[in-house]
Amino acid sequence: MAKKILIILTSTDKMGDTGKPTGWYLPELAHPYKVLVEAGFEMDSISPKGGKSPVDPGSVEAYKDDPVCQWFHKDDKAQALVNSTKTAGQINPSDYVAVLYPGGHGPMFDLANDATIAEITSKVFNNGGVVAAVCHGPAGLVPVKINGEPIVKGRKVTAFSNAEEDAMQLSSAMPFMLETKLKEQGGQFAAAALWQNHVVVDGKLITGQNPNSAHAIAEAMIALLN
Repeated sequence: MAKKILIILTSTDKMGDTGKPTGWYLPELAHPYKVLVEAGFEMDSISPKGGKSPVDPGSVEAYKDDPVCQWFHKDDKAQALVNSTKTAGQINPSDYVAVLYPGGHGPMFDLANDATIAEITSKVFNNGGVVAAVCHGPAGLVPVKINGEPIVKGRKVTAFSNAEEDAMQLSSAMPFMLETKLKEQGGQFAAAALWQNHVVVDGKLITGQNPNSAHAIAEAMIALLN
């Protein structure tokens, strides 16, 4: 039986009350998905509301010439993964060897506050599974507790940096600054220069800084899972 990974996606398609469209960020799912499928892993997906999880339309435009993203659009299993997500109550955490949180700004508005999904992640982690998150995906780690403490406390982590958020001119649209929050929770945060591939592995916790880290985060997952 193939090892299974749970992809945790956002249900949010707007940045708060700004009206700006958001969702999950295409390459941050497409690239890890392809790497993991080719390594023999199976995947399921959940989101806070279930059903279709919105892709950030800006990411579709920005990566319209990216061959992996084009492949993802045409792959039936990949499309089922994002168009038919389950809810937390429909899955059993013990079925999964890992969870992966892709980014996009969507997770900042729902996964960052979702205690039910956070409980699934903590169960996978406590069962010896891998927890991985890339870019704004680590927003989903904010409510995750291990033995009553934030999962990032005392662990090396990265995520979309405050400098990158400022460069995107979206800091004012965010409910909080992700780098700041992870530091407040006791995470040992380290960022590379803007848009550089940067993946941090601390035990079974893997975090990536930005879209350019998406391929490498999947490779880091495979290295731990194998």
